Amino acid sequence: MASPVIDSHHHFWDPATGDYPWLNGPFEPINRVFAPEDLRPLLRANGVDGTVLVQTWNDLGETWDYIEIAQKTDFVAGVVGWVDLTDAQVARTIAALKASPAGRWLVGIRHLVQDEPDPEWLLRDDVRRGLGALAEAGLVYDLVVKPPQLAAAVQTVADFPQLRFVVDHIAKPDIKGRGFEAWSALMGGFAGRRDHVWCKLSGMITEADWHDWSPDDLRPYVAEVLRIFGWDRCMFGTDWPVCLVAGRYEQVIAALRACLADLGPTQTDAIFGLNAIEAYGLATYRKA
Repeated sequence: MASPVIDSHHHFWDPATGDYPWLNGPFEPINRVFAPEDLRPLLRANGVDGTVLVQTWNDLGETWDYIEIAQKTDFVAGVVGWVDLTDAQVARTIAALKASPAGRWLVGIRHLVQDEPDPEWLLRDDVRRGLGALAEAGLVYDLVVKPPQLAAAVQTVADFPQLRFVVDHIAKPDIKGRGFEAWSALMGGFAGRRDHVWCKLSGMITEADWHDWSPDDLRPYVAEVLRIFGWDRCMFGTDWPVCLVAGRYEQVIAALRACLADLGPTQTDAIFGLNAIEAYGLATYRKA
């Protein structure tokens, strides 16, 4: 039986009902509705068995909507939603979500830390209280950060050994501007914490030159993430539909496979599915 392939990072949205001020200018081509039926044929064509649906804006209503979508959609194996970590009642909010009929699909939480003006937002006392609530609830916390927030992210991971973390989009290095060295120096801080932190090999083509990128541009970044985290702590994600501004769904997959060409089947099976199943505890794919 073939090892399951899991796209660990994608979105759905409707610009008419969400807050997406960035969907203009160069992102205008994806300023439209993206729903399960748009993704389904891409999954089928590329041999992807399941997905993790990930938050797009800081809104609790979206989280409720997403777990309902997961309940109705056969390929969505888990949801990374949003709750207000700074809310003193966040533990009750999490409990209500998990206790709902669709609550079993909630596997993680994230906040758009990359958009916070304070690069040390993660170190705030109220945020840390919220992270403690996530750990108590057994949820994962996705770190969506850029290099300016990486130092705080590394400190947060060190301070919460009981909480599983996933670094989204390899922390968004400036691939187009060849920002490897500064990014690598910061990412290295995760090396000693890899027992409870994973990293998504996702979102890379949108940090490269949208119109002139190749797998060779991504290869040193992928190699560095593998060095820091290990192949057993890395996972594949497309960041669809954001990726569409720079490449097609199948191009994202092909580029990552090219970057991982020197690995064996055990390693690639882990990166393309098994690690996401482990990190998020995806019930649909857990071994009995």
